Amino acid sequence: MTIDNDIGLLERTLTALGRPAWQVTPKDIDRVVGNLAVQGRKTSTRPEYVQIFKGFHRFLQARKAAEIEAAFDVRLVCPVDEFNASRHVGDDSPALLPPPTPEGVNEFFSFMKQKIATARKYGPAARDYAMFRTLYHAGLRSEEASLLEKPDLHFTRGPFGKPHVRFGEGAHTSGPRPRWVPMLDGLDLVLRWFLEVVRPKFPTRRCSSPTSPAEACTAEPSATGSAI
Repeated sequence: MTIDNDIGLLERTLTALGRPAWQVTPKDIDRVVGNLAVQGRKTSTRPEYVQIFKGFHRFLQARKAAEIEAAFDVRLVCPVDEFNASRHVGDDSPALLPPPTPEGVNEFFSFMKQKIATARKYGPAARDYAMFRTLYHAGLRSEEASLLEKPDLHFTRGPFGKPHVRFGEGAHTSGPRPRWVPMLDGLDLVLRWFLEVVRPKFPTRRCSSPTSPAEACTAEPSATGSAI
């Protein structure tokens, strides 16, 4: 975004707010964002208004706070809060939830293990466990993991083995970006267990998605099959 565009967007934002920046309240921010939605503005456009105002308000706090307080008897407090600030409005936007602790992750996987033992259907419960382990230890997105197939798992590549993520998510519209990721923290053992013990319990199948339930798939006489 150019400087001219920044200035133009800031002017439009302040005009929409209808009051000086130091008098803007959270309700004003909600009103402007709501009006943009009513006007049919794109969801990618609305955060730009919030971001430009947030940056301008930060500038006022850093450079002009004393002057504004002396002139208008107002202490600057940014009106953009966690309720009206869209995610990724700025690089300093806090996450809505803290990441899970190692203890919490271990408790989650222990719960999933117990669920396997008591599940009515062993195969789907074990498959889910292997899927979540893959997401966590390999750092894959759910769609990336669901598109893995048996030939993508290379257990002899590197010290721990590596899955070949052929359908890695690219930036914006750049298309898939394949990549290799290591099987850390014993993920190779989990995937070997899944292929040798769990996967044979499912019929050989042709599915629109490798994680589709068996009833949504059609049987084939032979196929390489999905990994998970």
